[in-house]
Amino acid sequence: MLYTFIIRRANADDAPAVFSILKRAFTEYSHITGQSDLEALKETVEDIKNEIETKAVYIAVIDNEILGTVRLDISGDQAFLSRFAVDSRNRNKGIGKSLMSVVDKYLKEKGVKKVTLYTSSKHCVLMRFYYGRGFYVEAIETDRGYLRARLVKEY
Repeated sequence: MLYTFIIRRANADDAPAVFSILKRAFTEYSHITGQSDLEALKETVEDIKNEIETKAVYIAVIDNEILGTVRLDISGDQAFLSRFAVDSRNRNKGIGKSLMSVVDKYLKEKGVKKVTLYTSSKHCVLMRFYYGRGFYVEAIETDRGYLRARLVKEY
C-alpha cells in the first residue's frame, strides 16, 4: 500500500498532537530501556510550544493526523537532534526515513557539518535505524544511569 504524507515545520497549534506522539513513543522507549526518568516524559504542551518557536521541529502528517516528529537545535555548524518519534501504529511506512531525509536537507542548507543525537545503545531497532541513516557511535555514556550511545553524522 502506498502512503502519502507531508513533512512540514510544526507550528504552535501542532503542540498538543506532538505532545501526544512523544508521550506514547517515549513511554514505549522507557519500557524497552528500563528508564523511567526521561526528560521527554516531563515536557508539557507549553514546553513543546516553546520548542517549536525556538527550534526547528518537523512533523509528518497523513490525512491531517500528525504521525511523526523530530526536533533540531542548531548552533553554528553543529546540530543536536532530539525527540524523534513515529507513531507505533504507523512505523515501517517510510515516515522516519522521510523525516530524516528532510532533516539532512535542512541541516545541509544551514551549513551544519555535524549532527549529534543520543539513544539507548541497547535499543537495537533504533540503533539499526540510525546506522542506516549514516550515523555512527562516537561514544557510549552512562551519565543518565544507562548506556546511551552518542551518535554522530557528518556532512
